[in-house]
Amino acid sequence: MTTEHSGSGDISRSLELLWGTGERPSRGPKPGLTLDRIVTAAIAVADAEGLGALSMRRVAAELGVGAMSLYRYVPGKAELLDLMLDKVVEFDADAHPDPAAGWRPVLEAVARTNWRLHHRHPWLLQVDQSHPLLGPNALDGFEYALRALAGTGLPDREKVHCMVALEGFVSGTARTQLNAANAEQRTGISAEDFWRAQEPVLSRAMRSGRYPTLAGLDEDSFTGGGNPVFELGLAALLDGFATLIAARTPGRKDA
Repeated sequence: MTTEHSGSGDISRSLELLWGTGERPSRGPKPGLTLDRIVTAAIAVADAEGLGALSMRRVAAELGVGAMSLYRYVPGKAELLDLMLDKVVEFDADAHPDPAAGWRPVLEAVARTNWRLHHRHPWLLQVDQSHPLLGPNALDGFEYALRALAGTGLPDREKVHCMVALEGFVSGTARTQLNAANAEQRTGISAEDFWRAQEPVLSRAMRSGRYPTLAGLDEDSFTGGGNPVFELGLAALLDGFATLIAARTPGRKDA
């Protein structure tokens, strides 16, 4: 699986492009070609073919232009990826509850938006964003969530920690679901054949008496992953945040 890294190119140039502070390219031979069109086309390529297919040449082909035309707008693939990461998280305030509605509906909406985002753009999970470049769209979303947490009584550090924990849960659960969904294509082995191959060994192990708790599980214990796991985990995580907030502000009624 391809792994890319945010901020792996010219960081200063990526930031200029993200925030629109750099020099704009002079008009080129292809009227209508813009940085936004290039980024949108790159996202389309990654969505359809995976991050491994992304290249300046492939994006240029998607746009029907020569690869050199793209370099008038963006230095290379690394900087293009930084722009893609910010573009896909473009914040739609109308699709989210007002921060005044309380921290819980806001964080739930953020989590569900990110869950859908990972499924719409699976290549996001192949990008290591340990060193994220923060563009305007990313900061819009972060500002929105923090605004809802402003009245909770949590110290600023814990507000940020809550956001990091929430994103870690969403991306981790999405990764597990998407990896499972892609396993057959990746390995050439169906889920049925995979588990059938293990059945004789696992059956002996369950009869051995070594794993009495596992052996006593209901037959459907391992069914219904993915969305049900996300729903259970999200509710439990938000309940935990509620307990933390209540502990920080005695007498407070949860929002």
